[in-house]
This record gives sequence, structure tokens and C-alpha cells, in this order.
Amino acid sequence: MQLDKILHVEDDESIRIIVEMALVDISGFTLLACDGGHEAISQVEAFAPDLILLDAMMPGMDGIQTLIEIRKKPNCLNIPAVFMTARIQESEKQEYLDVGAVAVIEKPFDAMSLGDRLESIYQASLISQDIHNQE
Repeated sequence: MQLDKILHVEDDESIRIIVEMALVDISGFTLLACDGGHEAISQVEAFAPDLILLDAMMPGMDGIQTLIEIRKKPNCLNIPAVFMTARIQESEKQEYLDVGAVAVIEKPFDAMSLGDRLESIYQASLISQDIHNQE
């Protein structure tokens, strides 16, 4: 399976624009950009993304709270989630992984390679799910 549809949740408009250029213009993905958790939660099921890319620190509802709410939707339990954050201490990274993220990407990120990186993360998550399902 190829990665196609990505839900991006980010409150900073300039980062949303860079990610859109990286993922749509450079990598050819279908992207739905949301400026916060509430918008993402209301649109995630209709969009049915292959992967969710979440900003960790957002006002109101942060990335972890957003992911927890998305996971309550029956069709969204196994969608791989990736956090993006400027704060990347091991304890924080572990916190993101503990709530079900498959990876954490550090800001600033390389826009030219973001699509390839997400594709690799997505493929690795599919292999991991297959192994988990066989146990």
C-alpha cells in the first residue's frame, strides 16, 4: 500500500504552508490541513487519511489530546500518527509514542525530504501492524 492521504494538524499557518508545499507540490500527496484539534476531529472520518501528522504544541487542544479524541472514532484506531515538535527530549518523545504515535519528527524539518520520510514511516507502520496482527 502506498501513502496517499495525509491529515495535517498545525496551528502555525507558515508551517502549514511549508508542509503543503512539501507534501502536495513536491511529493504529490492528498492533504487536508487543519488549524487545530477540533477541526481535525470533525473532519478525520470523512477524509479517511492514511496517516495523521500532528503538531505537538497547539493552543486549546494539544496534539496528544487531539490524537486521543481521534482514536475514539471506530474507523480511526489504526491510522498511523506522527508528531512534529521543536521540543524533542527523550521523555517527551516517549510520551508521544506512549499515546500511539509511530514516530516523532523534529522541527525544523527538511521540507524536501518530508514526503519520503513520511512514506518510510508509513511503510514501517504497516509492517509493524502486520506483525502485531499475526501474534
